[in-house]
Amino acid sequence: MTITCFIRYEIDPFGKEDFETYARNWGEAIPRCGAELIGYFAPHEGSATTAYGVYSIDSLAEYETYRARLAADPIGKENYRFAREKRFILKEDRIFLKLASAPHGERIAP
Repeated sequence: MTITCFIRYEIDPFGKEDFETYARNWGEAIPRCGAELIGYFAPHEGSATTAYGVYSIDSLAEYETYRARLAADPIGKENYRFAREKRFILKEDRIFLKLASAPHGERIAP
């Protein structure tokens, strides 16, 4: 059963550009290390401090292996260092969810 990890970030409102750099870096490292990246989402309208990262993985056991690969990956290591140095992430919460609404119907255009 595939699970999806939703990461909710509280970021410094003046660190949005740093967060976007951080997100692009994960765009390379996460798929290479074994997860299906859905995307990273930076503030656009409304809150200037809430951002998200979303990816899917096969299981919690696979998640542990994936995290080890990510920590050893050159871009992963650099991205963790970048976040620590720039300090634009103020808080990070992670939750794992499973899709409950499938199968979905077709979208009908207006």
